[in-house]
Amino acid sequence: MLIGAHVSTAGGLSNAIQRAEELRADSIQIFNQSPRMWRPTRYTDEDFAEFREVMDGSRVKAVVIHAVYLINCATDDKELRAKSLNSLTHALWIGDGIGAAGVVLHPGAQKGKPLAGSMRRSSRVIKEALKQTEGCPLLLEQTAGHKGLLGRDFDQTARLIELADGDDRLGLCLDSCHLFVQGFDVTNPEKLAGVLDEADAKVGLKRLRCVHVNDAAAPFDSHLDRHANIGDGEMGRHGLAAFLSEPRFEGLPAPLEVPGPNKRGPDRKQVEKAKRLRERGLKDRKA
Repeated sequence: MLIGAHVSTAGGLSNAIQRAEELRADSIQIFNQSPRMWRPTRYTDEDFAEFREVMDGSRVKAVVIHAVYLINCATDDKELRAKSLNSLTHALWIGDGIGAAGVVLHPGAQKGKPLAGSMRRSSRVIKEALKQTEGCPLLLEQTAGHKGLLGRDFDQTARLIELADGDDRLGLCLDSCHLFVQGFDVTNPEKLAGVLDEADAKVGLKRLRCVHVNDAAAPFDSHLDRHANIGDGEMGRHGLAAFLSEPRFEGLPAPLEVPGPNKRGPDRKQVEKAKRLRERGLKDRKA
């Protein structure tokens, strides 16, 4: 497992690698543009080449892009759907340029509309974004289970992939907090194994390309997406040790999205704590 952190690209793409080095992160996640604006960042081929060169000389082994939260592929608003497609295509284009392990996407929200139509609209945007780009994988993130958000269980994720013609570039991103508050007990090895068996049966673990590491500030089965710092939430250190030491996560990028001590994102202590908990979990599994 390549434990890392979501980091800023302020000042240029390659600065994300420098920030990762300071955190001793083995993987990173970045936004392709400001998460609060539709305006795309105009990167150049030179920016991509510099990023790849700096990354090759660093400890960072994988980078993942998170598509901006403004995107709603399921909307029936044609203007918003067009903006969502453009932003998603832009993220995949950057992913191709920097050699990203994938672009993580929240598949969309119904906003009071029927589920079937929302799923079809989302899949059409996804298919078109893949058609317009080259090879970067698109990873559908398992959501926290809030009513109206697509991807609230493995059945919905599998259906979205099916509607998008089962494209090989479509993958899965699992979030420890989202799974926990969705009602999946991932805080001990045996139950976590059962959850992954279900994911394998319905989606296929060959599609699992990324794991998000977060503690949960909301209770189990609450369906509330509230991240907590490592070991300070409802999952706790024991629960996260079990999650972090899961053998089927080996080699995957695993960026932290925790708030951090100053609400500015993960710091070095959070990354190091996650690594220590993983070592503890590995020892417990051998005991």
